[in-house]
Amino acid sequence: MAEQTDNRYSTNKNLVTRQKPKPTAKKSKKITGGFGDFMRQQGVIGLAIGLVLGTQVKVLVDQIIASFINPLLGLALPGEGDLSKKTFALTVDDKVAIFGYGAFLYVFLSFIVVALVVYFTVKALRLDKLAKKK
Repeated sequence: MAEQTDNRYSTNKNLVTRQKPKPTAKKSKKITGGFGDFMRQQGVIGLAIGLVLGTQVKVLVDQIIASFINPLLGLALPGEGDLSKKTFALTVDDKVAIFGYGAFLYVFLSFIVVALVVYFTVKALRLDKLAKKK
């Protein structure tokens, strides 16, 4: 007949030792629960989602400006090329300085459009009401 042994004990040639108890699920749940509480209280998940969405909105706006607005403004302004390639030269005593005003206007326009998109998104979703104390 096979003997039943207690799993908490191991036998090694007549030597009986007690094994350490395994960590309980309750203890590990307490640790992960604290982390989850921290994530909720600090708004880390919302911050991460906002960062990802904000980055993608910027990429989208940059592409819209590069594909549609840049060529149109490039046609309206003197010179050839799209807006980001517009420059003017300033000559002083046989020295030439070239200013790329088109690239600056491109970045400025991109910033303004992204700021407007974020502003109207926050207003439309009424997220500005969440930050106010009740």
